[in-house]
Amino acid sequence: MKTDIIIAGCGVAGLYCALKLPKDKKIVIITKDEAHKSDSFLAQGGICVLKDEEDYNSFFEDTMRAGHYENNPDSVDIMIRSSNSVINDLVHYGVNFEMNGNDFAYTREGAHQKPRILFHEDETGKEITSHLLEAVKKRSNITLIENFTMVDIICRNNICHGIIGHYKNGSYNAIYANYTVFATGGIGGLFTHSTNYRHLTGDSLALALKYGIDLEHIDYIQIHPTTLYTSKKGRRFLISESVRGEGAILLNSKGERFVNELLPRDIVANAIFEEMKKEGSNHVWLSLEAIPQEKIKKHFPNIYHHCLEEGYDITRESIPVVPAQHYFMGGIKVNTESKTSMQRLYAVGETACNGVHGKNRLASNSLLESLVFAARAANDIMENFTCADFFEIEINTENYQEIQERYKQTVLNAIEKEKNSHE
Repeated sequence: MKTDIIIAGCGVAGLYCALKLPKDKKIVIITKDEAHKSDSFLAQGGICVLKDEEDYNSFFEDTMRAGHYENNPDSVDIMIRSSNSVINDLVHYGVNFEMNGNDFAYTREGAHQKPRILFHEDETGKEITSHLLEAVKKRSNITLIENFTMVDIICRNNICHGIIGHYKNGSYNAIYANYTVFATGGIGGLFTHSTNYRHLTGDSLALALKYGIDLEHIDYIQIHPTTLYTSKKGRRFLISESVRGEGAILLNSKGERFVNELLPRDIVANAIFEEMKKEGSNHVWLSLEAIPQEKIKKHFPNIYHHCLEEGYDITRESIPVVPAQHYFMGGIKVNTESKTSMQRLYAVGETACNGVHGKNRLASNSLLESLVFAARAANDIMENFTCADFFEIEINTENYQEIQERYKQTVLNAIEKEKNSHE
Protein backbone atom coordinates (compact mmCIF):
# COMPACT_ATOMS: atom_id res chain seq x y z
CA MET A 1 0.00 0.00 0.00
CA LYS A 2 1.16 3.54 -0.74
CA THR A 3 -0.27 6.68 0.85
CA ASP A 4 0.62 10.29 1.57
CA ILE A 5 0.60 10.04 5.37
CA ILE A 6 0.49 7.00 7.64
CA ILE A 7 -0.54 7.52 11.28
CA ALA A 8 0.14 4.72 13.75
CA GLY A 9 -2.45 5.07 16.51
CA CYS A 10 -6.02 6.36 16.75
CA GLY A 11 -6.30 8.12 20.08
CA VAL A 12 -7.01 11.85 20.14
CA ALA A 13 -3.54 12.70 18.80
CA GLY A 14 -3.73 10.41 15.77
CA LEU A 15 -7.35 11.26 14.94
CA TYR A 16 -6.93 15.02 15.32
CA CYS A 17 -3.73 15.01 13.26
CA ALA A 18 -5.62 13.26 10.44
CA LEU A 19 -8.51 15.74 10.63
CA LYS A 20 -6.13 18.71 10.47
CA LEU A 21 -4.60 17.43 7.22
CA PRO A 22 -6.23 18.54 3.94
CA LYS A 23 -8.85 16.37 2.26
CA ASP A 24 -6.80 16.03 -0.93
CA LYS A 25 -4.17 13.92 0.87
CA LYS A 26 -4.51 10.16 1.25
CA ILE A 27 -4.21 9.22 4.90
CA VAL A 28 -4.05 5.78 6.50
CA ILE A 29 -4.57 5.33 10.24
CA ILE A 30 -3.66 1.97 11.75
CA THR A 31 -4.48 0.82 15.26
CA LYS A 32 -3.28 -2.21 17.19
CA ASP A 33 -6.74 -3.14 18.48
CA GLU A 34 -10.26 -1.90 17.85
CA ALA A 35 -10.54 1.84 17.21
CA HIS A 36 -12.37 2.58 20.48
CA LYS A 37 -9.71 0.86 22.58
CA SER A 38 -7.32 3.76 22.98
CA ASP A 39 -6.38 5.31 26.31
CA SER A 40 -7.91 8.57 25.10
CA PHE A 41 -11.33 6.95 25.59
CA LEU A 42 -10.43 6.28 29.24
CA ALA A 43 -9.56 9.87 30.22
CA GLN A 44 -11.99 10.85 32.95
CA GLY A 45 -11.23 14.25 34.44
CA GLY A 46 -11.24 16.80 31.64
CA ILE A 47 -9.21 19.11 29.45
CA CYS A 48 -7.52 22.33 30.54
CA VAL A 49 -8.17 25.63 28.81
CA LEU A 50 -6.96 29.20 29.24
CA LYS A 51 -10.07 30.88 30.63
CA ASP A 52 -8.81 34.43 30.08
CA GLU A 53 -5.56 36.37 29.88
CA GLU A 54 -5.54 36.84 33.65
CA ASP A 55 -5.24 33.07 34.09
CA TYR A 56 -2.16 32.70 31.86
CA ASN A 57 0.51 33.17 34.55
CA SER A 58 -1.29 30.86 36.96
CA PHE A 59 -1.81 28.14 34.31
CA PHE A 60 1.84 28.39 33.22
CA GLU A 61 3.12 28.25 36.81
CA ASP A 62 0.90 25.31 37.76
CA THR A 63 2.18 23.31 34.77
CA MET A 64 5.81 24.17 35.50
CA ARG A 65 5.57 23.51 39.22
CA ALA A 66 3.89 20.14 38.74
CA GLY A 67 6.68 19.24 36.28
CA HIS A 68 9.37 20.22 38.82
CA TYR A 69 10.42 23.02 36.44
CA GLU A 70 11.95 20.49 34.03
CA ASN A 71 9.36 21.48 31.41
CA ASN A 72 10.19 23.16 28.11
CA PRO A 73 8.76 26.69 28.67
CA ASP A 74 8.26 27.25 24.92
CA SER A 75 6.16 24.10 24.63
CA VAL A 76 4.11 25.03 27.69
CA ASP A 77 3.44 28.49 26.24
CA ILE A 78 2.37 27.01 22.89
CA MET A 79 0.00 24.57 24.59
CA ILE A 80 -1.68 27.23 26.73
CA ARG A 81 -1.95 29.79 23.91
CA SER A 82 -3.45 27.17 21.57
CA SER A 83 -6.02 25.84 24.04
CA ASN A 84 -8.98 28.00 23.01
CA SER A 85 -8.54 27.17 19.34
CA VAL A 86 -8.57 23.46 20.17
CA ILE A 87 -11.68 23.77 22.35
CA ASN A 88 -13.50 25.67 19.59
CA ASP A 89 -12.58 22.86 17.20
CA LEU A 90 -13.89 20.20 19.57
CA VAL A 91 -17.19 22.03 19.98
CA HIS A 92 -17.40 22.21 16.18
CA TYR A 93 -17.03 18.41 16.05
CA GLY A 94 -19.95 18.07 18.46
CA VAL A 95 -18.21 17.63 21.82
CA ASN A 96 -20.58 18.50 24.67
CA PHE A 97 -18.82 20.06 27.63
CA GLU A 98 -20.69 20.73 30.87
CA MET A 99 -22.30 24.15 30.73
CA ASN A 100 -23.31 26.71 33.33
CA GLY A 101 -26.06 28.53 31.50
CA ASN A 102 -24.48 29.88 28.30
CA ASP A 103 -20.95 29.57 29.69
CA PHE A 104 -18.64 26.63 30.18
CA ALA A 105 -18.60 25.02 33.62
CA TYR A 106 -15.09 24.57 35.04
CA THR A 107 -13.77 22.14 37.60
CA ARG A 108 -10.50 22.09 39.52
CA GLU A 109 -8.05 19.23 40.03
CA GLY A 110 -4.90 18.59 42.04
CA ALA A 111 -2.05 21.13 41.73
CA HIS A 112 -4.30 23.69 39.96
CA GLN A 113 -4.65 27.05 41.67
CA LYS A 114 -7.96 27.72 39.93
CA PRO A 115 -10.82 25.86 38.20
CA ARG A 116 -9.88 25.80 34.48
CA ILE A 117 -10.88 22.31 33.39
CA LEU A 118 -13.71 21.58 30.98
CA PHE A 119 -15.40 18.21 31.36
CA HIS A 120 -18.21 15.92 30.27
CA GLU A 121 -19.40 14.02 33.34
CA ASP A 122 -16.46 11.73 34.23
CA GLU A 123 -15.91 10.51 30.66
CA THR A 124 -14.38 13.53 28.97
CA GLY A 125 -11.93 11.43 26.97
CA LYS A 126 -14.70 9.23 25.59
CA GLU A 127 -16.79 12.29 24.68
CA ILE A 128 -13.92 13.91 22.77
CA THR A 129 -12.43 10.82 21.14
CA SER A 130 -15.74 9.35 19.98
CA HIS A 131 -16.63 12.57 18.14
CA LEU A 132 -13.19 12.76 16.50
CA LEU A 133 -13.44 9.10 15.47
CA GLU A 134 -16.88 9.73 13.99
CA ALA A 135 -15.49 12.67 11.99
CA VAL A 136 -12.57 10.57 10.72
CA LYS A 137 -14.91 7.80 9.53
CA LYS A 138 -16.80 10.37 7.43
CA ARG A 139 -13.67 11.47 5.56
CA SER A 140 -13.33 9.65 2.22
CA ASN A 141 -9.59 10.42 2.12
CA ILE A 142 -8.90 8.62 5.41
CA THR A 143 -8.62 4.83 5.65
CA LEU A 144 -8.81 3.33 9.15
CA ILE A 145 -7.29 -0.13 9.62
CA GLU A 146 -7.99 -1.91 12.90
CA ASN A 147 -6.19 -4.88 14.50
CA PHE A 148 -2.98 -4.02 12.67
CA THR A 149 0.21 -3.82 14.70
CA MET A 150 3.27 -1.84 13.62
CA VAL A 151 6.37 -4.02 14.01
CA ASP A 152 8.93 -2.05 12.00
CA ILE A 153 9.48 1.06 9.88
CA ILE A 154 10.72 1.39 6.33
CA CYS A 155 13.77 3.64 6.40
CA ARG A 156 17.05 4.41 4.67
CA ASN A 157 19.66 7.08 5.40
CA ASN A 158 17.70 8.30 8.43
CA ILE A 159 14.60 8.94 6.31
CA CYS A 160 11.31 7.23 7.17
CA HIS A 161 9.27 5.91 4.25
CA GLY A 162 6.43 4.17 6.10
CA ILE A 163 5.83 1.17 8.30
CA ILE A 164 5.60 -2.61 8.30
CA GLY A 165 2.68 -4.06 10.18
CA HIS A 166 1.06 -7.31 11.12
CA TYR A 167 -2.58 -8.36 10.96
CA LYS A 168 -3.97 -10.61 13.66
CA ASN A 169 -4.56 -13.26 11.02
CA GLY A 170 -0.81 -13.56 10.48
CA SER A 171 -0.05 -11.58 7.33
CA TYR A 172 2.62 -8.86 7.19
CA ASN A 173 2.22 -5.77 5.03
CA ALA A 174 4.29 -2.73 4.10
CA ILE A 175 2.59 0.65 3.99
CA TYR A 176 4.73 3.21 2.15
CA ALA A 177 4.13 6.85 3.01
CA ASN A 178 5.63 10.24 2.26
CA TYR A 179 5.30 11.06 5.96
CA THR A 180 4.83 8.89 9.04
CA VAL A 181 3.31 9.90 12.40
CA PHE A 182 3.77 7.85 15.56
CA ALA A 183 0.73 8.23 17.84
CA THR A 184 0.92 4.88 19.61
CA GLY A 185 0.17 6.05 23.15
CA GLY A 186 1.74 5.07 26.45
CA ILE A 187 3.59 2.15 27.98
CA GLY A 188 1.14 0.81 30.58
CA GLY A 189 1.16 -2.68 29.09
CA LEU A 190 4.74 -3.06 30.34
CA PHE A 191 3.57 -2.77 33.98
CA THR A 192 1.71 -5.20 36.22
CA HIS A 193 -0.57 -2.45 37.59
CA SER A 194 -1.63 0.27 35.16
CA THR A 195 -4.70 2.27 34.16
CA ASN A 196 -3.70 1.78 30.50
CA TYR A 197 -4.92 -0.80 28.01
CA ARG A 198 -2.68 -3.86 28.06
CA HIS A 199 -1.80 -3.61 24.35
CA LEU A 200 0.00 -0.26 24.86
CA THR A 201 3.56 -1.53 25.10
CA GLY A 202 5.78 1.27 23.80
CA ASP A 203 6.16 -0.08 20.27
CA SER A 204 7.27 3.30 18.91
CA LEU A 205 9.97 3.52 21.59
CA ALA A 206 11.29 0.10 20.64
CA LEU A 207 11.61 1.21 17.01
CA ALA A 208 13.26 4.46 18.09
CA LEU A 209 15.83 2.43 20.05
CA LYS A 210 16.36 0.13 17.08
CA TYR A 211 17.07 2.97 14.64
CA GLY A 212 18.78 5.50 16.91
CA ILE A 213 15.91 8.00 16.92
CA ASP A 214 16.39 10.46 19.79
CA LEU A 215 14.52 9.75 23.03
CA GLU A 216 14.10 11.95 26.09
CA HIS A 217 13.28 11.35 29.78
CA ILE A 218 12.07 7.78 29.24
CA ASP A 219 12.26 7.11 32.98
CA TYR A 220 9.71 9.87 33.70
CA ILE A 221 6.71 7.67 34.41
CA GLN A 222 3.71 8.98 36.32
CA ILE A 223 2.01 6.95 39.03
CA HIS A 224 -1.61 8.01 39.57
CA PRO A 225 -2.46 8.20 43.28
CA THR A 226 -5.97 6.77 43.14
CA THR A 227 -7.14 3.65 41.36
CA LEU A 228 -9.76 1.31 42.77
CA TYR A 229 -8.07 -1.43 44.76
CA THR A 230 -8.95 -4.97 43.70
CA SER A 231 -7.34 -8.38 43.76
CA LYS A 232 -8.48 -8.97 40.18
CA LYS A 233 -5.95 -8.96 37.35
CA GLY A 234 -6.06 -6.57 34.40
CA ARG A 235 -6.33 -2.83 33.86
CA ARG A 236 -6.79 -0.72 36.99
CA PHE A 237 -9.92 1.43 37.19
CA LEU A 238 -9.04 5.09 37.62
CA ILE A 239 -10.66 7.25 40.28
CA SER A 240 -10.32 10.65 38.65
CA GLU A 241 -8.27 13.46 40.14
CA SER A 242 -11.36 15.65 39.85
CA VAL A 243 -13.01 13.60 42.61
CA ARG A 244 -10.38 15.00 44.99
CA GLY A 245 -10.71 18.37 43.29
CA GLU A 246 -14.37 18.40 44.29
CA GLY A 247 -13.59 17.62 47.94
CA ALA A 248 -12.82 13.89 48.42
CA ILE A 249 -10.13 13.16 51.02
CA LEU A 250 -7.66 10.32 51.62
CA LEU A 251 -7.76 8.41 54.91
CA ASN A 252 -5.66 5.70 56.51
CA SER A 253 -7.08 2.60 58.21
CA LYS A 254 -7.77 4.63 61.37
CA GLY A 255 -9.86 7.15 59.42
CA GLU A 256 -7.15 9.81 59.68
CA ARG A 257 -6.32 12.22 56.86
CA PHE A 258 -2.59 12.07 56.07
CA VAL A 259 -1.93 14.27 52.99
CA ASN A 260 -3.15 17.35 51.14
CA GLU A 261 -5.05 15.67 48.28
CA LEU A 262 -4.53 18.60 45.90
CA LEU A 263 -0.74 18.40 45.79
CA PRO A 264 0.89 17.20 42.52
CA ARG A 265 0.29 13.54 41.70
CA ASP A 266 3.77 12.26 42.45
CA ILE A 267 3.73 13.79 45.94
CA VAL A 268 0.28 12.36 46.75
CA ALA A 269 1.23 8.93 45.38
CA ASN A 270 4.42 8.87 47.47
CA ALA A 271 2.44 9.85 50.57
CA ILE A 272 0.06 6.93 49.95
CA PHE A 273 2.95 4.50 49.50
CA GLU A 274 4.46 5.71 52.77
CA GLU A 275 1.16 5.30 54.63
CA MET A 276 0.66 1.80 53.21
CA LYS A 277 4.21 0.87 54.26
CA LYS A 278 3.66 2.30 57.75
CA GLU A 279 0.41 0.36 58.20
CA GLY A 280 1.41 -2.77 56.29
CA SER A 281 -1.71 -2.40 54.14
CA ASN A 282 -2.54 -2.95 50.46
CA HIS A 283 -4.46 0.29 50.06
CA VAL A 284 -5.75 3.46 51.70
CA TRP A 285 -9.29 4.88 51.69
CA LEU A 286 -10.92 7.65 49.68
CA SER A 287 -13.93 9.36 51.28
CA LEU A 288 -16.40 11.35 49.15
CA GLU A 289 -18.45 12.32 52.19
CA ALA A 290 -17.90 16.05 51.57
CA ILE A 291 -19.40 15.86 48.06
CA PRO A 292 -23.23 16.02 47.83
CA GLN A 293 -24.84 12.79 46.58
CA GLU A 294 -26.52 14.55 43.68
CA LYS A 295 -23.18 15.97 42.51
CA ILE A 296 -21.49 12.56 42.72
CA LYS A 297 -24.15 10.95 40.52
CA LYS A 298 -24.20 13.85 38.03
CA HIS A 299 -20.47 14.62 37.77
CA PHE A 300 -19.10 11.10 38.31
CA PRO A 301 -21.74 8.66 37.00
CA ASN A 302 -19.24 6.25 35.46
CA ILE A 303 -17.17 6.05 38.67
CA TYR A 304 -20.34 5.73 40.76
CA HIS A 305 -21.74 2.82 38.73
CA HIS A 306 -18.41 1.01 38.40
CA CYS A 307 -17.77 1.16 42.16
CA LEU A 308 -21.34 0.01 42.77
CA GLU A 309 -20.68 -3.04 40.58
CA GLU A 310 -17.60 -3.75 42.70
CA GLY A 311 -19.65 -3.57 45.90
CA TYR A 312 -18.98 0.02 47.00
CA ASP A 313 -21.56 2.81 47.21
CA ILE A 314 -19.39 5.95 47.05
CA THR A 315 -22.31 8.11 48.22
CA ARG A 316 -22.33 6.22 51.54
CA GLU A 317 -18.90 4.72 52.15
CA SER A 318 -15.19 5.17 51.54
CA ILE A 319 -13.54 3.13 48.81
CA PRO A 320 -10.14 1.38 48.82
CA VAL A 321 -7.61 3.03 46.49
CA VAL A 322 -4.03 2.34 45.51
CA PRO A 323 -1.55 4.06 43.14
CA ALA A 324 -0.88 2.56 39.69
CA GLN A 325 1.14 3.43 36.58
CA HIS A 326 -0.84 5.97 34.61
CA TYR A 327 1.09 8.21 32.24
CA PHE A 328 4.39 8.52 30.39
CA MET A 329 5.99 11.99 30.38
CA GLY A 330 9.06 10.90 28.40
CA GLY A 331 9.19 9.45 24.92
CA ILE A 332 10.46 10.14 21.45
CA LYS A 333 12.13 13.52 21.47
CA VAL A 334 10.39 16.04 19.22
CA ASN A 335 10.60 19.77 18.59
CA THR A 336 7.65 22.13 18.94
CA GLU A 337 6.40 21.02 15.50
CA SER A 338 6.41 17.36 16.65
CA LYS A 339 9.33 16.42 14.36
CA THR A 340 11.62 13.59 15.45
CA SER A 341 15.34 13.27 14.70
CA MET A 342 14.49 11.05 11.70
CA GLN A 343 13.42 12.85 8.54
CA ARG A 344 9.76 12.53 7.49
CA LEU A 345 8.88 11.06 10.90
CA TYR A 346 6.72 12.81 13.51
CA ALA A 347 5.54 11.73 16.96
CA VAL A 348 2.49 13.05 18.83
CA GLY A 349 0.55 12.27 21.98
CA GLU A 350 1.85 10.22 24.87
CA THR A 351 4.55 8.49 22.84
CA ALA A 352 6.23 11.86 22.15
CA CYS A 353 8.20 14.13 24.46
CA ASN A 354 8.01 17.82 23.60
CA GLY A 355 8.78 18.88 27.16
CA VAL A 356 5.34 20.17 28.17
CA HIS A 357 4.98 17.90 31.18
CA GLY A 358 8.49 17.97 32.61
CA LYS A 359 9.01 15.32 35.27
CA ASN A 360 5.36 15.07 36.33
CA ARG A 361 2.22 15.88 34.33
CA LEU A 362 -0.32 18.39 35.62
CA ALA A 363 -3.82 16.89 35.74
CA SER A 364 -5.91 17.31 32.55
CA ASN A 365 -3.03 18.62 30.44
CA SER A 366 -2.71 15.34 28.54
CA LEU A 367 -5.66 15.67 26.17
CA LEU A 368 -4.81 19.32 25.50
CA GLU A 369 -1.12 18.69 24.85
CA SER A 370 -1.92 15.77 22.51
CA LEU A 371 -4.36 17.81 20.46
CA VAL A 372 -2.24 20.96 20.24
CA PHE A 373 0.90 19.21 19.04
CA ALA A 374 -0.97 16.82 16.74
CA ALA A 375 -2.31 19.89 14.92
CA ARG A 376 1.19 21.35 14.74
CA ALA A 377 2.50 18.12 13.21
CA ALA A 378 -0.19 18.23 10.53
CA ASN A 379 0.58 21.87 9.80
CA ASP A 380 4.33 21.25 9.53
CA ILE A 381 3.84 18.26 7.24
CA MET A 382 1.78 20.33 4.84
CA GLU A 383 4.11 23.34 4.95
CA ASN A 384 7.00 21.11 3.89
CA PHE A 385 5.20 18.44 1.86
CA THR A 386 7.16 16.74 -0.90
CA CYS A 387 6.85 13.26 -2.36
CA ALA A 388 9.44 10.70 -1.30
CA ASP A 389 11.37 8.21 -3.43
CA PHE A 390 10.21 4.74 -2.46
CA PHE A 391 12.33 1.60 -2.71
CA GLU A 392 11.62 -2.12 -2.63
CA ILE A 393 12.06 -4.04 0.63
CA GLU A 394 11.84 -7.61 1.83
CA ILE A 395 9.55 -8.15 4.80
CA ASN A 396 10.93 -10.26 7.63
CA THR A 397 8.15 -12.64 8.61
CA GLU A 398 9.60 -13.89 11.88
CA ASN A 399 7.12 -14.74 14.60
CA TYR A 400 5.04 -11.74 15.68
CA GLN A 401 5.02 -12.68 19.36
CA GLU A 402 8.81 -12.92 19.42
CA ILE A 403 9.13 -9.45 17.91
CA GLN A 404 6.71 -7.96 20.44
CA GLU A 405 8.30 -9.64 23.45
CA ARG A 406 11.75 -8.51 22.34
CA TYR A 407 10.51 -4.95 21.85
CA LYS A 408 8.92 -4.93 25.31
CA GLN A 409 12.14 -6.06 26.94
CA THR A 410 14.15 -3.55 24.92
CA VAL A 411 12.00 -0.69 26.22
CA LEU A 412 12.05 -1.92 29.83
CA ASN A 413 15.84 -2.30 29.73
CA ALA A 414 16.24 1.23 28.32
CA ILE A 415 13.97 2.71 31.00
CA GLU A 416 15.87 0.93 33.77
CA LYS A 417 19.21 2.05 32.34
CA GLU A 418 18.04 5.68 32.19
CA LYS A 419 16.65 5.49 35.72
CA ASN A 420 19.93 4.06 37.08
CA SER A 421 21.97 6.75 35.33
CA HIS A 422 19.91 9.47 37.08
CA GLU A 423 20.17 7.78 40.45
